[in-house]
Amino acid sequence: MKRMAHEHKDPTALVTRLRRIEGQVRGIQKMLEEDRDCMDVVTQIQAARAALAKVEAEVLRRHMESCIEGAIVAGDAEAQRKLVTELMTALTKSI
Repeated sequence: MKRMAHEHKDPTALVTRLRRIEGQVRGIQKMLEEDRDCMDVVTQIQAARAALAKVEAEVLRRHMESCIEGAIVAGDAEAQRKLVTELMTALTKSI
């Protein structure tokens, strides 16, 4: 089955967030190079991970709004099942 055609919202905000996260990761690298306090490094790692989780949540939300909702509106039961299965697989990979 081919993927359904859909439109994604402007990715600019997500790209901006990812660039900020990229800067956080570079900062963590620098902290390690400077032998900074371990707990300060861990705190920054947790902040970067939380920021990345927010980006992931937004991408998933957009996926549900564009792809899954599109399959529902189109009444395409096969596409709905496939997309929901893909979503569940993605959500449970890290568990």
